[in-house]
Amino acid sequence: MSRLILYAIPAFIILMIVEGLWSVRAEREGKNIRGYRQKDTTASLLMGIGNVIISTFTKLAVIAVWTVLYRYRAFDLSPVWWSWVLLFFAEDFCYYWFHRAHHEVRFFWAAHVNHHSSTHYNLSTALRQSWTTPFTGILFWLPLPLLGFPPWMILTQQAISLLYQFWLHTESITKMGPLEWVFNTPSHHRVHHGRNLAYLDRNHAGILIIWDRLFGTFEVEDERVDYGLTKNLETYNPVTIAFHEWVGIARDVASARSLKDAFMYTFGPPGWSPDGSRQTSAQMRAAAASSS
Repeated sequence: MSRLILYAIPAFIILMIVEGLWSVRAEREGKNIRGYRQKDTTASLLMGIGNVIISTFTKLAVIAVWTVLYRYRAFDLSPVWWSWVLLFFAEDFCYYWFHRAHHEVRFFWAAHVNHHSSTHYNLSTALRQSWTTPFTGILFWLPLPLLGFPPWMILTQQAISLLYQFWLHTESITKMGPLEWVFNTPSHHRVHHGRNLAYLDRNHAGILIIWDRLFGTFEVEDERVDYGLTKNLETYNPVTIAFHEWVGIARDVASARSLKDAFMYTFGPPGWSPDGSRQTSAQMRAAAASSS
C-alpha cells in the first residue's frame, strides 16, 4: 500500500467527524439524508482495516509482477511532467475498466459488492473496501508497466486516484457546475451507489467522468438516490459482507445443471439465471421499458 494512503488516514478521520456533525444538524433541520449510524459505520471501518492489512501483502506481489513486466516495456517513460500526465489518463482508463468489470461480471462483482452494501452514504462508506479486490483487480493495470511506466509511478498514481475518490462519498456537496462534465463528483458517484433502476451499473469513473460519457455508462443524478443493493443485506457482520456473494456463487455452481450454467453463474452478469427467475440489470431495464 502506498504511504500516501497511510498518511491520509488522520485526515479521513477528521473529515468523517466534521461530516458527522454536519449530518446531525442536517437531519435535525429535516434534510432528506441518511447520516451516520454506529453499526453501519463500524462495519465500514472494519472492512477498511481488513483491506489495508490484505493490501499490504498483495501489493508486494503486484509490484513484483509489475517489475518483471517492466523489463519488457515498449517505451522508457521517465518521471517527467508529460509522462505523469500520460499516466494520469492511462491509470484512470484502467480504473474505469476495472470498476466496470467488477459490476458486469459476477466473479468480480463478488469481490466488489461489499462496497455497495451500505444503505447509508457518507465518508465512512468510502472506507468500506473489499477484502478480495486486492486479488481480483491485479489484471487491470498490467498494461501500464508494459507501456513503460515504472512500478513506483503506477503505485503513486493509484494512491492519488483512491485519495480523490474518498471525498466523493458524501451528501453534503450537491452539484459542481461545469466540473460535472469532466470530473467524477459526489453527484455522479451518488448515482453509482444507487439501487434505483436507472442508476444500476452507471458512473464507474475514478477521477474523470469522460470514460462513462464515451462508453455509454453515464447517468445524471435526477431522482432521489436509494442507496444499497437490489437485495440489501440484513447484517453488519464484516465477514458476511465480505464473502456473501462468493458463497452465493458456490451455491449456484453446485446446483447448476450444466457446465454452461456453472460458467454463467460465475462469469455471467450479476443476477443471471438460466430460467429467468432472477434478472440482470439489463433485463430489469428491458422489462421496465416494455411495460411502460
